[in-house]
Amino acid sequence: MPRPRQCRYVAVAPHVTYFKPRGIPMTALEEVRLSVDELEALRLADLEGMTGSEAARCMRVSRHTFGRTLAAARHTVAQALCRGLALRIEGGTYAVADAGAASAKENIMQKIAISSEGPTLDDAVDPRFGRAGGFVILALPDMTPQYIDNGASQTMSMGAGIETAERMAREGVQVVLSGYVGPKAFEALTAAGIKVCQNVDGGSVREAVERFVKGELPFADAPNK
Repeated sequence: MPRPRQCRYVAVAPHVTYFKPRGIPMTALEEVRLSVDELEALRLADLEGMTGSEAARCMRVSRHTFGRTLAAARHTVAQALCRGLALRIEGGTYAVADAGAASAKENIMQKIAISSEGPTLDDAVDPRFGRAGGFVILALPDMTPQYIDNGASQTMSMGAGIETAERMAREGVQVVLSGYVGPKAFEALTAAGIKVCQNVDGGSVREAVERFVKGELPFADAPNK
């Protein structure tokens, strides 16, 4: 089954959605389609001059996803210009965010789990998902932590990531913040409709939550390499 396409955030919906070569009737034209999120990738990279990392944060995607989106957009525009095709802008999996406010608002209405080395917000993020010592769970915007011990998965010889993903699903978690999430665990989380922010280790649970609420952690579209 194909993985559900990740939502991308755009600053504003386009007002002009169709371009055509001058002097050629519509009936004689072929057209290509540029999605709204592809247009946003073009705007951020080629108009605003953002780096890949900066633009990926704005769209709430990984750098890899942003790079693929930008490459697809440039290819479509090149086709239209070089072959004299009409360009229609429509579709895509996107949401409009007012300078990041919409995405930030969305982030504070989620139940999230952070792999943790201890039960408090000031404990360090555990860099492992499947074999994490435990998880601090928060139903944002409430910052009262609930701690789930993950010791049973730590002792498993195989399948720890899948078992931990199932534990997250039973707790009603919507988003997981962790360091390394392996392929099988990532697949199990995705199948349960749980989003993943990875490479989050290196600070406290509190710091990870604050970064998430500010929209600084992109949702991953593939497991860590």
